[in-house]
Amino acid sequence: MKLKIILTFLVVFALAAVASAQTKISGTLQCGKTDPVYTIQVGDRPNHSFGISQTKCTWTKPLEIAGVQSKEDVYTGFSEISGNRSNGHSYGVITMANGDKCYGRLQLSATLKDGVLESAEGKWSFVGATGKLKGLKGKATSKGKGAADGTSTWEVEGEYELPK
Repeated sequence: MKLKIILTFLVVFALAAVASAQTKISGTLQCGKTDPVYTIQVGDRPNHSFGISQTKCTWTKPLEIAGVQSKEDVYTGFSEISGNRSNGHSYGVITMANGDKCYGRLQLSATLKDGVLESAEGKWSFVGATGKLKGLKGKATSKGKGAADGTSTWEVEGEYELPK
């Protein structure tokens, strides 16, 4: 019985230690019109296509990672578009205020209206970084709203950790 109590205590302690190593982040991203955009119709039904594109963004409320703020972001991705729905994958390069870079992978589901982003949700994870942020790990969720002019605004929330 004592062994069971001790093991339970150790598991709870270990989980608390792991949870405390995560640092919360949040920010707001303003993205311009996607450019370039390449679309190829599949041909099996109307409004079914594959696309590849790139979007440049600026952090209006920066993420802060290890005391350094995010500045700009470039997302390059591909998607499958079927009617007013789109699902895709992107890779992001975040440039920090000190010049370091963070690399992320994003999975995204979106709703379109007349071919323009209306709303979207995504999950992303850090897959690398340079400089002071080398070894960065973490994940986040993002929610986006599109504007009629093709721009979009994104709210990002997540957590990260750096090696000690």
